[in-house]
Amino acid sequence: MSWERSIKGFKSYLQIERSLSNNSVQAYIRDIKKLATYASKIELTEVQVTREEISNFLNELNDHNISARSQARIISGIKAFYKYLIIEDYTNINPTELIDSPRIGLKLPDTLSIIEIDKLIEAIDLSSKQGERNRAILETLYSCGLRVSELINLQLSNINFKDKYLKVTGKGNKERLAPIGGRALKYLAIYINEIRIHQSIKKGNEDFVFLNNRGAKISRVMIFLIIQRLTKLIGLKKKISPHTFRHSFATHLIEGGADLRAVQEMLGHESITTTEIYTHLDKDYLRSNIIQFHPRG
Repeated sequence: MSWERSIKGFKSYLQIERSLSNNSVQAYIRDIKKLATYASKIELTEVQVTREEISNFLNELNDHNISARSQARIISGIKAFYKYLIIEDYTNINPTELIDSPRIGLKLPDTLSIIEIDKLIEAIDLSSKQGERNRAILETLYSCGLRVSELINLQLSNINFKDKYLKVTGKGNKERLAPIGGRALKYLAIYINEIRIHQSIKKGNEDFVFLNNRGAKISRVMIFLIIQRLTKLIGLKKKISPHTFRHSFATHLIEGGADLRAVQEMLGHESITTTEIYTHLDKDYLRSNIIQFHPRG
C-alpha cells in the first residue's frame, strides 16, 4: 500500500459510492493529503497511523484556529478514509474509532417519499437482462432497510419464504432476522426462480442472491450505479444512495406509528439513540399539527 494509491482509490469511492459533489471530494482529498504529508514526515504508511498520531495531527491543525465546521469536515474525511480502507480489506484497524467531531448541530438524513420510491422502481426496464434483478434489489432494500453490505452478502440459504424473513449479517458479524414484505418477496422469487436459475455461476458464489453478469457476487459500486442511473432517468434532483432506502424505510415506519424499539431491532442498531434520528417529522405534517392543535393556531 502507498498513500498515493489509497488516496486515488478513496477519491473513486467518494465519487461513486458516496456520490459527493466535486467540491466535497476535493476538500476531503486535500485533508487526507495533509494527513499523508504529516504521516510521511514520521515515516508512517496509512495503515501504520494510530489514534495518537491522528490526534496529534488534529491538534496541530487546531493551533491554526480553524472553525468547528472545518474541524468536523476534516475528521469526517479521515473517518471516511479509514472506513474505505477497511471495506477494501487494506486494514482491519480503525484509528479514528474513538475520535469525536465537534458539535455543529444535527443533520437529518435525506429520505425518499413513497411516490419517489415507486417512480424509481417503475423506471427499471424489465425487458433488459438485469431488470428483474434490479427490481428485486430495490424492493429488498426498501422492504428490509438493509445496509448495502448486508444486501450484497445476502445468501439464498438465509431467505425464509414461508415465514417471510431474511437472516442478515450486520456490523460486527451480528446476525438478526429482518421481516420482508410480500411484494419484495414476490420479486425476489421471480428473480431467483426465473432469471438467476439460468445463470452460469462462478465457483464460490453459488449461495449469494444477487449476481453480476459474470455470475459473481454483485459489488457495492454496482448497486450505487444502478440507483444513480435510475435517479437520472426520472429526473430526481436529490442525491441518493442505497443508504437512502434504509433511511426512508425507517422514516416511513416511524411516521406510520411503528414502535421505536421494533425499528431499532429491524435496523440492527446497537443503541436506540441512533434510531431516534428517524423520529424527525415531515415539515408540512409538523406545521399542520401545530396549526390544528395549538390554542393560537
